[in-house]
Amino acid sequence: MINAGWGERFGGWIRVFPEGFSRSRNVVGGVDTGRVGNPELHFLGHSTVRVELAGHTVLTDPLLTPRVGPLRRVVPAPDPSTWAGVDLVLISHLHGDHLHLPSLRLLGPDVRIAVPRGAGEWLRARGFRHVVEVLPGEGFTHGALHVTAVPAHHTGHRWGPRLTHGPDTRAVGHLVEGAGQTLYVSGDTGLFDEMHLLGERGLDVALLPVWGWGPTLGPGHLDPDGAAEATARLRPRVAVPVHWGTLALPGHRVLPGLRGRMRPLLTEPPRAFAAAVRALGLATHVAVTEPGQPVVLAAPTGTA
Repeated sequence: MINAGWGERFGGWIRVFPEGFSRSRNVVGGVDTGRVGNPELHFLGHSTVRVELAGHTVLTDPLLTPRVGPLRRVVPAPDPSTWAGVDLVLISHLHGDHLHLPSLRLLGPDVRIAVPRGAGEWLRARGFRHVVEVLPGEGFTHGALHVTAVPAHHTGHRWGPRLTHGPDTRAVGHLVEGAGQTLYVSGDTGLFDEMHLLGERGLDVALLPVWGWGPTLGPGHLDPDGAAEATARLRPRVAVPVHWGTLALPGHRVLPGLRGRMRPLLTEPPRAFAAAVRALGLATHVAVTEPGQPVVLAAPTGTA
C-alpha cells in the first residue's frame, strides 16, 4: 500500500512524508526522538548492501550469485547467512545486475520487493507475491520503516533476449527512515539538482556508486569525482561507496590490455572517492568497505 502522507513539489517531483512525521529531522509526532542507534550495514558487493534498521532487514539490489549474464564475480559470492532473514528488498531499476531474478529467487517468493512503478506485474508473473511499486515522491510503510522513492538519473529499461526482456520504467533511489535514522540508497545515478533537497532532509548514511564493472562508464553513473560532488550536495554524516570491485568481464585476467586497465579499477575507485571528499573539505566520513565485509560507520578517532 502506498502511503503518501503529505508532499511538496520540488523540481518536478513530490517530496512525500508519512503520516505523523515532521519535516524536522528525527521528529515523530512532534517529539524529538534523537538518534536511537546506527543502522548495521554489510556490503555484499556491487550495489548489494544488507541494512538492519528498526527491527527490519533490508537488502538493496540483491546480487548474490557468482555470475550475472556474461559478468563474473571477482570476489566470493555472499554466504547465505549474510542474506538470511531479509524482509524487504529495494530495487532501484531493472538492469540485470540490479534486478537479478536468480538472486531474488534465493530470497523466496514471499519477500516484499519494492520496484519502480511499471515493473510490478512483470515481477509478479515470475512468482513473487508481495511487490510494491513506487515512483519518485511515493512512499510506503514497512513495519517501523518508512521508504520513499526519490529521483535517479539513469535508464531503467529491462534489456535482454526475448525471454528475459521486460518493461521500461524509471530508475529510482530510496530514502529509508526508521529509529531516528535516515539512509539514502541512490541506486545507479548521475548527478541531479534535487540532490540538494535530499541533503536538506538530514542524511545519516548515503550509499553511493563510485564506478561500475567495466573499463569505462556510460552516462547515468558516478565516478569518484562525481560521487564526491554528490556528497557535497547530499551532506551525509557517512558515505559508503558501492558499485565497485565485484564484477568484471570474462578474460580480464588473461588479456594483457584489459588486465592492465581493470586491475586498478577493481580496487581504486572508493579510495579515490575518499580522497576527493577530503579535497573538498567535507565533514562526511567515507566508510571504504571491501566487498563481503561489514561497514564500519564510525570514523577513526581524529578523522572526519
